[in-house]
Amino acid sequence: MPTHRTRIKICGLTREEDVDAAVQAGADAIGFVLYASSPRAVTAKRAGELARRLPAFVTPVLLFVNASPEHIEGACAEVPNALLQFHGDETPEACRAAVRPYLRAARIPPGSAGASFDLLKYALDHSDAQAILLDAHVEGYGGGGQSFDWTAFPWSHPHLNASSRLVLSGGLTPANVIDGIRHVRPWAVDVSSGVEVSKGIKDRAKMLAFVAAVRAADALIDRSG
Repeated sequence: MPTHRTRIKICGLTREEDVDAAVQAGADAIGFVLYASSPRAVTAKRAGELARRLPAFVTPVLLFVNASPEHIEGACAEVPNALLQFHGDETPEACRAAVRPYLRAARIPPGSAGASFDLLKYALDHSDAQAILLDAHVEGYGGGGQSFDWTAFPWSHPHLNASSRLVLSGGLTPANVIDGIRHVRPWAVDVSSGVEVSKGIKDRAKMLAFVAAVRAADALIDRSG
């Protein structure tokens, strides 16, 4: 069994059967999108209903995009054990104001423009975040199935320490997640569109294949050191 273990978050779930299948596949965290403009959006009440299906040690994550403090507070009341994810244009101060553990998404431009994104400064600005979630900058704040250049950043830098600070997202699929993990060595990976049959509707076989690919990447890291 691999000693290296990349954690797995599956995001954008909207149905009971998909939550159950994600847990059975081996997901460590389940994401619920509380951004009304997303095709994967659920209400806070619906997120609470789905989150109550989760067993112990599977973490619910509430994803917000430029949400009001009142919206965040109401959602946290519905899912009191949730980790928060800020995926919009929130300032560090706005993220801290929720007074809850949070992930901060870094929306990295595609292609050569990605190298100009100051990820080190971004990580320092959000030094109290549980992790920085690396996503491609797409219209609509994520879930677009696009990846960024994984070779553009100094992943070994102490402020980007892969032991706890990075979640790799953006266009991951069962076919490419092994390469992503080997390049970035993240603490966790986050998938949404890569395990769907349509937006917000997950595919059990794809989720199983994704988890199997992550475990294969872990085994490769164990062998290579």
